[in-house]
Amino acid sequence: MSKFKTKAVNFEPTEVKDDGTFGGYCSVFGNTDSYGDVVMKGAFTDSIKAWETKGKMPPILWQHDRGDVIGVWTKLYEDDYGLYGEGRLLVDDVAKAREAHALLKHGAIDGLSIGYSLNKWSFNEDEEVLELLAVDLKEISVVTFPANDDSRIDSVKSILLKGDMPTLPEFEKFLRDAGFSKSQATAIAGHGLRKLLQGDPETKADKNDDYSEVLSILKSINE
Repeated sequence: MSKFKTKAVNFEPTEVKDDGTFGGYCSVFGNTDSYGDVVMKGAFTDSIKAWETKGKMPPILWQHDRGDVIGVWTKLYEDDYGLYGEGRLLVDDVAKAREAHALLKHGAIDGLSIGYSLNKWSFNEDEEVLELLAVDLKEISVVTFPANDDSRIDSVKSILLKGDMPTLPEFEKFLRDAGFSKSQATAIAGHGLRKLLQGDPETKADKNDDYSEVLSILKSINE
């Protein structure tokens, strides 16, 4: 699951200073979001160490736009609540940073969103949530409207159309979000996707039939 994802939170900066420095939580632990994902404590440990080895921290972007770097994170660490960050907006050198600074300072925007790739996860069947155990942190953005990554329908459809396979829990959760019951989602995913993921010994034609069935389900939901 190396696909780039985003996940946002409302945050209350500890203080937005005139020089552009501020602090706040970039992610919180143990909170189930609208897509059934939970970031677990320790998820950022390896990624933070990797950044420290490079002698730098992730950039601060504006709205996840790689062309709009507006600052630098100077410190990132985990506590019992979540991922806390201290950063500095480059208000003296970057026009967009000055805009973001003014909006943050006056409370017009209050969103931070992490951009990441998922390295390790587990599916909690009892709670029906995807637990994010280790993420590769790419950047942290200031965003206008805190929101999760693209809808699971669009995300999973995109993965399939590129010839790749989503994970079974990801596909089942996507079906639940689309309105299927738990038993329906399990049956649909188990009939087609599970065979493809497990590589059951069957003919190529049968595999193609299963793949086509999965795509037809996606098409009917998304139209």
